[in-house]
Amino acid sequence: MNNGWPIVPLATVVRHRKEFVTIDDTHTYKRCRVQLHAKGIVLRDMLPGAEIKTKDQQVCRAGEFLVAEIDAKVGGFGIVPQDLEGAIVSSHYFLFVVDEVQLDRRFLDYWIRTPAFREQVTARGTTNYAAIRPAHVLAYTVPLPPLPEQRRIVAKVEELAAKIEEAKACRSRSQDEVGGMAAAALRSFRNQLLVGNQRVAQLGEITTVTAGGTPSRDDLSYWNGNIPWIKTGELLDGDISSAEEHITEAGLANSSAKLFPSDTILIALYGQGQTRGRTGRLLSPATTNQACCAILPTPSLLEPRYTQYWLRSLYHELREQCHGGAQPNWNGQMVKSLTISVPPLQIQRDAIAYLDELQAKVDCLKALQAQTRAELDALLPSILDKAFKGEL
Repeated sequence: MNNGWPIVPLATVVRHRKEFVTIDDTHTYKRCRVQLHAKGIVLRDMLPGAEIKTKDQQVCRAGEFLVAEIDAKVGGFGIVPQDLEGAIVSSHYFLFVVDEVQLDRRFLDYWIRTPAFREQVTARGTTNYAAIRPAHVLAYTVPLPPLPEQRRIVAKVEELAAKIEEAKACRSRSQDEVGGMAAAALRSFRNQLLVGNQRVAQLGEITTVTAGGTPSRDDLSYWNGNIPWIKTGELLDGDISSAEEHITEAGLANSSAKLFPSDTILIALYGQGQTRGRTGRLLSPATTNQACCAILPTPSLLEPRYTQYWLRSLYHELREQCHGGAQPNWNGQMVKSLTISVPPLQIQRDAIAYLDELQAKVDCLKALQAQTRAELDALLPSILDKAFKGEL
C-alpha cells in the first residue's frame, strides 16, 4: 500500500442504512443476486409481491455497497448498479451509503475486488456459521487518497480494463473460429466418403448398438468395486482410460449394466449443456449408465476411431434436429439408424491419420488459448494491485 495514503475504517466513509418497506402484493419487484468472488450484483428475478413470502424487505439504491450476511466471506458483496435501483433484498443483506464527498464509489468498487480487502472479510469467517455483521464491515479499512487521485486511478483502471475486455473478445472469436474449423473438417471428411462409391449402411445393420444401466444406489454392495462405470459427463470426444465411479460384480449382475469391451465407442444420448452427442472410446472394458449408447467393435468392417470421428461429424446436425422438438434427447434407435460410409479399412485408417493430425493442431491452438485466457484473467488483479500501491 502507498505509505502516503491514509488507511481509514469504512465507518469513516460509508453509513449503514437499515430501512425496510412492506411488500405490496399488487406490485412487481426486482430482486438482487450477489455473485460470489466479488463479481458484482446482478438481477436475480422479478416477482409479483404476492409471491414474496417475507413482506419486510430493504430497497436498494444505485451506488450503495451491498454485503451478503453469509456469503460475504466468499466475495458476496458489490456496488449496486444503476439498473438495480429500487431492487429489493432481505434482512440477510446489509446496505451501506457511500459518502462520495470523501470516497468515489468506483474507487471502492475496485478496492473490494482486491485480495487485501478480501482477506479482511475472510478473517471474520472462522466458524461454521461465519456470518458478517454490519459492525464488521464498518471496521474494514480502505486506502483514502485525495478524491482527484481516486478519480484518476479509476479512469486509468477503467481504460486498462476496457483493453482487457477487448482482448478477451478477440480470444473468444478466435476460439469460435478454431471450433468451426474442426467441425468443418469433420463434415468434409464425412461428405467426401458419402459421395464416393463406398458401401453405405446403417450402424444398427453392421454392428451391435446398445445401452448401459445403473445399479441401485440403495444397495451399497453394488458400488465401489473394481468395474469402471462411465457417465455421459466423462465423454469428451477422446479416449477413456479411467472412471469416476466403479461398480461391483454384484452390481453388474443385478442391473441392466453391461460390460463393454475395449474399443467400444460411446455416445451420450442426453446430458447437460454440450454433453448430448459427445463421444468416447473405451481403452479397457467398462460399464456405463443408461444415458450412454454403446457401439460395439466390428473390427472386420469398422475401425473404432473411424466410427468415433464419423459420429463427431454429426454432432451439430443431430443436436439441431432435436433442439426444441418432441424428441429433445436421443435414443438407441436413432443411433442404430445413423448412416455411415464403410470404405475399406485402409481408407478408414488414412482418414484417421489425417483427422488425428488436424486434431493435434486444434488441441495445440486450444492450449494456447487457455494459456492466454489465464493470462488475461490475471491482468486485472495485477492492475488493481498496482493501483492501490500508487503505482499506476
